[in-house]
Amino acid sequence: MIAKPANQLTQQQAQAQIQKLAMTQKMQQSLRVLQFNSTDLVEFLHEQALDNPLITIKLTADHPDGSSLSTQANQTSEDKHQAFLAQLPAEKISLFDHLIEQIHLNYRDTFLRTLLLYLVGYIDANGYLTLSVETAASQAEATEVEMLDALTLLQQLEPAGIGARTLQECLMLQTERDNHAPDIAYLLLEESFDQLVNHQWDTISQRYQISLSDIQVIFDYIQSLTPRPGTAYSLPLAQFIKPDLEVTLMDGKLTLGSTRDWQPQVNFQQKYYDRYKQVADSELQDYLKARKAEFDWLKETVEKRGDTILRVGTEILHRQADFFYQQTHPLTPMTLKEIATALGLHESTISRAVNQKYMRTPFGIYELKSFFSQGISQHQADGDSNPISNQAVKVKLQAIIDTENKQQPLSDQKIVDLLDKSGVSISRRTVVKYRDSLGIPSSSKRKRY
Repeated sequence: MIAKPANQLTQQQAQAQIQKLAMTQKMQQSLRVLQFNSTDLVEFLHEQALDNPLITIKLTADHPDGSSLSTQANQTSEDKHQAFLAQLPAEKISLFDHLIEQIHLNYRDTFLRTLLLYLVGYIDANGYLTLSVETAASQAEATEVEMLDALTLLQQLEPAGIGARTLQECLMLQTERDNHAPDIAYLLLEESFDQLVNHQWDTISQRYQISLSDIQVIFDYIQSLTPRPGTAYSLPLAQFIKPDLEVTLMDGKLTLGSTRDWQPQVNFQQKYYDRYKQVADSELQDYLKARKAEFDWLKETVEKRGDTILRVGTEILHRQADFFYQQTHPLTPMTLKEIATALGLHESTISRAVNQKYMRTPFGIYELKSFFSQGISQHQADGDSNPISNQAVKVKLQAIIDTENKQQPLSDQKIVDLLDKSGVSISRRTVVKYRDSLGIPSSSKRKRY
């Protein structure tokens, strides 16, 4: 008899029960519909209507403020047309077209103009030249001197700063053309750019024999310049936001509802269906049955989407009542998991329901996910701990920095100490993170002379 080694593996068959959620295609599509924002939902429904002759989509309104155009009974058709046109953004000329137009107006048809037009093709949306002079000259079969001449002419076009290859050059181009620029501002940008932006002002002061207050004036001026001159000609990405929910405050009572006055309606072509239902054709009947099932699913899914968003919005309204009642709009710490538990839904469902969904309030429009924030422990005088949202901590941090002595700005550790005295205990690293998120520079860069 041969003994079996102690470390030899053996195989066994065993039965085990495992609970696993298998998502059907319809469940996946339902989650996808929930994730759609208002614009995506309308596009999706139109696609479904194109594939299904039994479905029609009705849009009662398409207005920036969400109100129904059909309710404006006293307006004539022409008045409505003019009101709609007034909501559209003014047509803007692109940066490329603006530069081309200037070149054709100011320069004759010469080889130099050809080089100018060539360079315009390598200007990015921010107004910077993305091609080196050497490469441009080689590709355009010109000398570097000719290409430099073309670049010089390009940098004289509007807006000021166009055609720059670096931020430093962009600021120099703007300063050079500004008759109101502070004295030696151009020189400091040209010779001491790094020391200026890094606040190494003592070095600059000694080198040019100027006071720190003079450098402060120059630095303030430079901050007024634009680092991206081309963005003024950028076309708008979106015209307006369509909120899914609306909060009204009347007689001290908050009311939440869906903005159903403009939301798409999924309708069924009942007459079309009844007409062909009488035809004795099995293939046609199978087709009608499948299309009818598609309609039923689509209508149910859209309604369920609206109901889910409304349920989530109602829970947000309940938990964030102070935000709507108080002038400072403070947020109470609230997480996706808490809302999911309260509503008996999955956390991912809440995430889909609040992403790119908006709520219209008497004081502005807010994305639903902006009401969620992590809680930070806030110690009280009696020893109790009361959580405070990270947004509220940021407000406190901003207030501290707004009231600091700008000639002796507070260090991050000093801010930690002041927050701790007010009952908020956070680390220096968290202060740095919050300060960066608010766009507040470090103490050395906040100092003024």
